Amino acid sequence: MALYSETVMDHFRNPRNVGVLDDADGVGEVGNAKCGDIMKIYLKIEDNVIVDVKFETFGCGSAIASSSMATEMIKGKPVAEALALSNKAVAEALDGLPAHKMHCSVLAEEAIKAAIEDYCTKNGIPFDTLRPEGE
Repeated sequence: MALYSETVMDHFRNPRNVGVLDDADGVGEVGNAKCGDIMKIYLKIEDNVIVDVKFETFGCGSAIASSSMATEMIKGKPVAEALALSNKAVAEALDGLPAHKMHCSVLAEEAIKAAIEDYCTKNGIPFDTLRPEGE
């Protein structure tokens, strides 16, 4: 059995939404000191909808694939819906990640949340008002 799904390999070889948004409304950067992965997400938001998203990731194939898939999953979505994206949803959309690589999907979730929190801070929006119930 292959270590990575065809979906992971496709997003690693052909990542979507790579780059920088110079006029980003929110930017989130997270890292994992243990593995060295660093992920940065840029959001462009209009009328409470993510109209564009880009990422820069320094890390392994799973980190790049997780970044790519996560950006695809939130593009065009309301901010609150993007905030609710879980690492498990990212991993499932990639048709699974090896257990020792699940932290990559966690980084994608955390980077999105950090970018949304940055957007809220810049715009005087209470971050807690966007969080889904139960978080």
